Amino acid sequence: MGRIKKKGTSGAAKNYISRTRAVKKLQISLPDFRRLCIFKGIYPREPRNKKKVSKGSTTNTTYYYTKDIQYLLHEPLLAKFREHKAVAKKIGRALGRGEVGDAARLEKNLIPKIKLDHIIKERYPTFVDALRDLDDALSMLFLFANLPSSQHIPAKTITLCQRLCHEFEHYVIISHSLRKSFLSIKGIYYQATIQGQDIMWLVPYRFVQRTAGDIDFRIMGTFVEFYTTLLGFVNYRLYTSFGLVYPPKFDKKADEEGAELAAFQLQGKTISGAEAATNGKVPDAATSAKAQAEVDKLTASENVEDEAEETSTALVQVDEEGNTDVIDKFETTAQDADVLPQPQASSAEIASLFAPFTFYLSRETPRAPLEFILKAFGCKRVGWDGVLGEGAFTTKESDSSITHQIIDRPALPSGALSEVPDVPETVNGGAAPPKAQWPRSTMPGRTYVQPQWVWDCINQGKLLRPDLYAPGAELPPHLSPWVKPKKGEYDPTLPLEQQEPVGEAESFEEEEIEEEEEASDADDALAVDGKGMNIDAIVDRDSSVEAGEGMDVMSNDDDEDEDDDENEPIDDDWEGFESEAESEVSDTEVARRQHQHELEAEAAGVEPENKTLSAKEKKAEIRKKAEKKKLQEAEERERLKMMLPQRKRKLLKRIEHGTEKRDKEAENLRKKRRRIEKAREAANAL
Repeated sequence: MGRIKKKGTSGAAKNYISRTRAVKKLQISLPDFRRLCIFKGIYPREPRNKKKVSKGSTTNTTYYYTKDIQYLLHEPLLAKFREHKAVAKKIGRALGRGEVGDAARLEKNLIPKIKLDHIIKERYPTFVDALRDLDDALSMLFLFANLPSSQHIPAKTITLCQRLCHEFEHYVIISHSLRKSFLSIKGIYYQATIQGQDIMWLVPYRFVQRTAGDIDFRIMGTFVEFYTTLLGFVNYRLYTSFGLVYPPKFDKKADEEGAELAAFQLQGKTISGAEAATNGKVPDAATSAKAQAEVDKLTASENVEDEAEETSTALVQVDEEGNTDVIDKFETTAQDADVLPQPQASSAEIASLFAPFTFYLSRETPRAPLEFILKAFGCKRVGWDGVLGEGAFTTKESDSSITHQIIDRPALPSGALSEVPDVPETVNGGAAPPKAQWPRSTMPGRTYVQPQWVWDCINQGKLLRPDLYAPGAELPPHLSPWVKPKKGEYDPTLPLEQQEPVGEAESFEEEEIEEEEEASDADDALAVDGKGMNIDAIVDRDSSVEAGEGMDVMSNDDDEDEDDDENEPIDDDWEGFESEAESEVSDTEVARRQHQHELEAEAAGVEPENKTLSAKEKKAEIRKKAEKKKLQEAEERERLKMMLPQRKRKLLKRIEHGTEKRDKEAENLRKKRRRIEKAREAANAL
């Protein structure tokens, strides 16, 4: 006879351990246990059967894998935590005795410093693993870089996050790794492709952030401590692989004046004393001869930059006229066919999208994201107003080299501004100075666009028409580049005629007419009520008596009315009352009778009357045909559904529920768009 197993010593009860038992086993406090689990990437687990794990208890308990806790027993950070606890006791005793100097000395000399280098190497054996886990790290660090300092968030942590984020942005700029971006309610989404890995992160808008009291900043601070170490290693690897010195030189004075990206000066490893310009002009130096040849090629391309700027406008016009070098697009011939994948431009062409242009950012535009995006897509010269900070290519709005100006203010009427004071007619050299700029006047030859033009251009990989994004113009919809419309869903980029089913427009017009009639009836009733009449007292005089009038006595006038009725001629064509069955004739019966009349007319040798239908009748006929076809399809579907087994029938029912829900959402969106377009047409007609 085998030995009887004791309950709770094998199976699920042995594989899981509660948090209380884990803390006792590691002999650390609960905050240190949480911190250690965040560093090591150990998270709570949910057992399949909690009763087996908890030996029949139903209390809500947090469980971990026993192997994970056993793995933590040999972690070197446990010794650091215990040393920190011992020093904290000594500091507390010194403060209790009033020895502030001794407490400061103990804190400065004996507090152990925790390093997470070995944990980074354990969790990410290869560099690709670190890149795959970089999304959350970048989002968290960019969030803390925009938070104000407080007692929970020290200023040195915010400074460290800002420095690491700017270093990463510099690498994205010089490597042209940025691919897409999207303006959302939460913030600005960016996607970069680094060594074949797509990395997406979120940057919040620069508003005044108010940190609530219900946020546990200790947990978030632990994540920030780990992510700063991770991003520091990633930046070092990216810079060295690109042939740059890490960390880059940092100009503290320029950073205090708001230079941000321009406060960093990148250096090549093999080029001594060759520092990059603060506005994004960096020589890509490398250790090998092949990389040095690439640097020489880039330097030669910068020399012909001015020529490219002069010919950029002509090149764009040639492409719009149908140049053969433009990438072909595959269009579907059938209406319900699948969307074919379109070929995309090469990364080199996309990286130099804004290379020939010089941009100027107005005061009201978001400088940081625009500067980052423009430089990441090849623009070397970005200027802005002096109030936005240092590091601009030019702070003069009247600079003649500016080709594009980004503004985000409404167009004002001509008489809304005061007159501009006179300026001297000539300056040094005899050239006339430019006049006052936007919104008083515009510079000839300069393109004025709104900020959305930049995002839409990079998402579509080409330069869009700037007149659609002119100041004060109604902008086209800004759509997410990661969401592709599926078959049957609403697509805001297509006109309504191409995506609405047959008869939907006609039914929508009928609904609008009915709503207008109901609204007019309600207005008439309110108007009658406003004249002092009681609507509830109005009753049919032929069938009842008004309240308060009493019985009316027959008068001579009534006799005269009866005599008049008797003298009226009786209609001989009257055939009795029409039954409900005859009044409610189906559409099929009407069509059958019409066909019968046509046959009788043809047999008698008489041509049938060709009745011309009005536009309203044509729309009603189209709607009826669409509804009839839809009803026939539904009946056919129900007939086929009855032939399926019950299990497949239930599955088909769930599929149809999802499809109907999707179609209903698309229909509501189309109705909303149709109302907006109709209101816009009415406004334009006025």
